[in-house]
Amino acid sequence: MSPLTAHTLWHLGALHPAEQALAAALAFGPFLVLGVVVTLRQRALRAEDDAARGAAASQEASVDSR
Repeated sequence: MSPLTAHTLWHLGALHPAEQALAAALAFGPFLVLGVVVTLRQRALRAEDDAARGAAASQEASVDSR
């Protein structure tokens, strides 16, 4: 393999700004999406937990009032 071919395999030139944006989106996008999904799921689980606690508390209150 000639030195020129080896160098070409390592460096194909500067990326166009649109290509840079696409590369950044492909590099960091999945992690951003994962962060959003985890945050939304935690909120949903917290809401379910709060609703279950509220239902249990109101049920205890009705039992205590008898």
